[in-house]
Amino acid sequence: MEEYRIIEKSIIKKFRKTIWSKFIKTIKKYNLIEENDKIAVCISGGKDGFLLAKCLDELKRHGIFKFDLVFITLNPGYNEENIKSIKKNANLLNIKLKIIDTEIFKIAKKHKKSPCYLCSKIRRGTLYSEAEKLGCNKIALGHHFNDVIETIMMNITFNGTFSSMLPIIKSDNFENIKLIRPLYNIEENDIIKWVNYNKLNFKNYECPIDNKKNISSRNKTKKTIEYLKNNYYKDFDKNLLKATENINQETLLNKIN
Repeated sequence: MEEYRIIEKSIIKKFRKTIWSKFIKTIKKYNLIEENDKIAVCISGGKDGFLLAKCLDELKRHGIFKFDLVFITLNPGYNEENIKSIKKNANLLNIKLKIIDTEIFKIAKKHKKSPCYLCSKIRRGTLYSEAEKLGCNKIALGHHFNDVIETIMMNITFNGTFSSMLPIIKSDNFENIKLIRPLYNIEENDIIKWVNYNKLNFKNYECPIDNKKNISSRNKTKKTIEYLKNNYYKDFDKNLLKATENINQETLLNKIN
């Protein structure tokens, strides 16, 4: 059996409970995929995007309805070594990857005050534009459970807002495209276990733009969540996500007349 088939099988068998079942449950619960969808699967080069690609590819081959997939990597300005690493993993996992070269890093660097915001904005706009050119009606991103929880905590802590990262969003500027997050309920630690079990090697593609403040904020948030789970309540993270579905609006300050 070819190596990529063994890796695919591990998702269905070895990690059925922690990855595959949660993936399927999320798809069904939020109606993320429908008949005749054409989905642009965004792979930045890390573990999350490649797992997402394999899960969606497996669903396409064994699912109950038809849909199409296009696997794309938006190259914001990676060096040649990083691009070779992404291509190597795509070949190993039997993913036909379309790499779209851009100068996003170069453009963002020129914006001294908020290069990270500009980089994110350009990436998102370019991604939607490319998906539209390819005839896609959905874009799939590899955000997982921990990304969602950390985002909620960061919004509360640093922005003073109670807002979440949703599993499906309709674009404001591209009316025919929706963004979906099929790994929404899969925990990062289980993704890491899948990577280690299959002896896969994914690089961390660090941004060349100085982003120490944002990295520090997310790391602090991650550590805070782990501390609360380990020292106070083990389901703190799960209840935090549940809270976004159970908001008692009558108790909010903005409801006071």
